Amino acid sequence: MPGFKVSGADPHSLLAPKVPMLPPKAKSIILIVTQGGMSQMDTFDPKPELDKHDGKTLTPEILPGLGEVKTFFGGKDGSPLMRSPYKFAKHGQCGMDVSELFPHIAGRVDDMCFVRSLTCDSNSHTPALFQMNTGTIQQGFPSLGSWLLHGLGSENPDLPGFCVMVQKNALVNGGPANWGAGFLGATYQGTYLRSGTTPILHLEAPADFPPAAQHGSMELLRTLNREHLRGREDDANLSARMASYDLALRMQARMPEAVDISKETEETRQLYGLDDPDTEDTGRKCLLARRLVERGVRVVQVYSGSSQCGGAWDAHSGLKDGHRKCAKWIDRPISGLLQDLKRTGLLGQTLVVGLSEFGRMPISQGGTGRDHNPGAQTIWLAGAGINPGTIVGATDPLGYRSIESPYHMRDLHATLLRLMGLDDMRLTFYFNGRNYRLTENGGQMIHQALA
Repeated sequence: MPGFKVSGADPHSLLAPKVPMLPPKAKSIILIVTQGGMSQMDTFDPKPELDKHDGKTLTPEILPGLGEVKTFFGGKDGSPLMRSPYKFAKHGQCGMDVSELFPHIAGRVDDMCFVRSLTCDSNSHTPALFQMNTGTIQQGFPSLGSWLLHGLGSENPDLPGFCVMVQKNALVNGGPANWGAGFLGATYQGTYLRSGTTPILHLEAPADFPPAAQHGSMELLRTLNREHLRGREDDANLSARMASYDLALRMQARMPEAVDISKETEETRQLYGLDDPDTEDTGRKCLLARRLVERGVRVVQVYSGSSQCGGAWDAHSGLKDGHRKCAKWIDRPISGLLQDLKRTGLLGQTLVVGLSEFGRMPISQGGTGRDHNPGAQTIWLAGAGINPGTIVGATDPLGYRSIESPYHMRDLHATLLRLMGLDDMRLTFYFNGRNYRLTENGGQMIHQALA
């Protein structure tokens, strides 16, 4: 049972499918993270008042009840407001406002729900990413994917239950702690898949190492490990390491097929943008995400952008060109993913979420960029259990803070857990003298987003 720690439990049984606490809407979840902080007023939350007050100093006369403007990189009250450099238009039957940056996603808005009022606690990338992934700004706590594996187990014993993919030649602020398992134990941590055509190295046995010899080696290794485990039954890391060897052996047969996109049709490859160097990397990762959830992988996380990439979402300067560059990386791939999931019937059992660690400020930074803003960001959800073609919440006329139906990151976590069949208040783990949970003191459901 979630909340009850079994010392030395067999990792195979820990990852076996579990009965959900509640009737689930989704079996799998794909999270697409635009790392760095996508600007809400330049993408999905247009602000005509910014056009009106462009170049003016942000004051209480322009935005009543303003208070102190807290930025990450100085500037503060002296920085002028900056209008969006992009044009907006309404799309779909729902009439969703979408920036010119996303012509392909604009065609999928009737399948999506946009929440314009999500907030978090930190305006610094690493703690904000930790909170987005683990519910707390501190390092070392279990990630959402780990909690989902802990509560639900894995559908496919021959593939990792939780996979993570990061943009080519990029890093994630905070590193693997963002998909770590913390005190839940290494059994539940995310598996990192590399960019390119070989996501996991060394799966194939050497040509001069016949299957019988490999089988014998593995049996000897299991015997030695089981003997070493005696008297160390509380060492969850050792148990997890043993299970990882067994999983690696099974993955030799299953993973190469799962990540081989050569049999996908040319039409599918073009749908994801694999024919364009600008979209190939994210497109390949989104296509792999579909193939993985199709094969029973519970959680897939895809990161786009980082401070190491030219034109990052973290647009402290050059927002006009930077956001355009980053948006092109993801526009066709995300649109293709949603369309592909829908036509294959997988969208009815898969939850897809797009978010950043925080949003950005309506004031400028250096005249061409925007600073971090934990007070407002726009996220989107699609798929199982989601009310499509809807908009939830609102920011003030300038996009500075959430004012209508404001929600916190913990509320998003509670909602995602509920859609997957888990109660965030009952999904607990006893550690260090008390029960812990992803939402800690509980989250509020984002009911307007649910079907």
